[in-house]
Amino acid sequence: MKLIIATIKPFKLEEVREALTTVGVRGMMVSEIKGFGSQSGHTEIYRGAEYAVNFVPKVKLEIVVQDSMADQVVQTIAATAKTEKIGDGKIFVLDVEGALRVRTGETNDDAL
Repeated sequence: MKLIIATIKPFKLEEVREALTTVGVRGMMVSEIKGFGSQSGHTEIYRGAEYAVNFVPKVKLEIVVQDSMADQVVQTIAATAKTEKIGDGKIFVLDVEGALRVRTGETNDDAL
């Protein structure tokens, strides 16, 4: 099994969710996060005062899939979340040693 962690722009969330559902992803965890990378934040003016926004709002997706689906899920996220502008996000893929569905006791691939 693989854990796919993706950070994307918030306005792309629904489009990415629909695309992932189409390729067979049955569930994911979504968190609102803030971060910085190439964007390095920006400055804004609020009530006449300029201030630095060092962290940019993002959405983090965490998806566990069977090994055979991992490449397709990564490609789907990358293609759907892409705007060709700085800050489109990152995708990380990690190995998962085990999974357990609490309600039924199913383990590993059966728990997905």
